[in-house]
Amino acid sequence: MMDWKRQCAAVIPCFNEAGRIAPVIAGVQHHLSRVIVVDDGSTDATPREAARAGAEVIRLPANRGKGSALRAGWRHARRLGFAWALCMDGDGQHAAVDIPEFFACAERTSARLIVGNRMGHGEAMPCLRRWANRWMSRCLSDMTGAALPDSQCGFRLGHLDTVLQLPLSATRFEIESETLVAFLAAGERLEFVPIQVIYKSSRSNICPLRDTWRWLRWRAAQLPVSP
Repeated sequence: MMDWKRQCAAVIPCFNEAGRIAPVIAGVQHHLSRVIVVDDGSTDATPREAARAGAEVIRLPANRGKGSALRAGWRHARRLGFAWALCMDGDGQHAAVDIPEFFACAERTSARLIVGNRMGHGEAMPCLRRWANRWMSRCLSDMTGAALPDSQCGFRLGHLDTVLQLPLSATRFEIESETLVAFLAAGERLEFVPIQVIYKSSRSNICPLRDTWRWLRWRAAQLPVSP
């Protein structure tokens, strides 16, 4: 049985999550001993609150996007000697009590990427987010030939050596899709585990129009060019 506290670090990318990040860190600390918060150029008290809650804080000098923050966190965790990274959002939309399900799935299946699946309770998601997620997931499932029920979920457990060898370049929210596509293209196995759906009244850092447009541009770049 894997010693997850020794082998896995939490990596939490954050942008202006003051008032939300500390409870997230406290929940993760029940399961993991090292929490790495990558502050993506926040202009509020996020880094101070994260450090006070017991996280190690990496500060990016300006907002570079979730993809950039995740890769910085993955590289740092690997340099520290961790073999795995558990990724969560910093806004409280992922429940720490679901963390053991990721570990159990990794041990049971030997998959090197475990992704949270919210769609069993999709009715709890805001309508626009639910529709966009299902549409994007169908597009990626068709693209890869694999069943990807929740392609946009950021609650993930990944094997660091495997993830860091992937040709990832997305800097923002497209990183969720790009990682899945690259993982499958490399012949690696991934699994999904059911997780809770938590949506609060606080604003999201996702802008539906802007980020959907970025995703469409990313997807267009993945499609083969007709001769």
